Amino acid sequence: MKTEIRNALMGLLCVATWAYAAADLDLNTPAVSALKNSMQARHVQLAAHYASGAVGLSKDGLIALRDTTAVPLKDRQGMNALVAAENADRVALYKEIAAGNGHPEWRGEIQSTFAGRWIDKAQAGWYYEKDNAWVKK
Repeated sequence: MKTEIRNALMGLLCVATWAYAAADLDLNTPAVSALKNSMQARHVQLAAHYASGAVGLSKDGLIALRDTTAVPLKDRQGMNALVAAENADRVALYKEIAAGNGHPEWRGEIQSTFAGRWIDKAQAGWYYEKDNAWVKK
């Protein structure tokens, strides 16, 4: 009985792995393209804040205001709005890519994959979240 259960679980794992591996993470629908353009335009505003350490890449594929003291008080409200807009676009991007692949249920896995991609592509000196702590790349 244990062997049958193990074999069934292994079969399901193989099917799930194959299905996920088939996901097109570089999908380029009009909605995905619009989100990428919006994020790219916003990146110009965020780049200095990544470099200063004010903003970091969170482990869940979003960004976070990591060090509020790195942002002047008069600019914090605008920074919060910028972070919120970026995170809204990122969530929408993950959702659109999953839907575009015909599997909206893959959104969480796609988001996790992108979380790793953002960190891998981060520039030296940027912060990212690892094991519930901020680490400088």
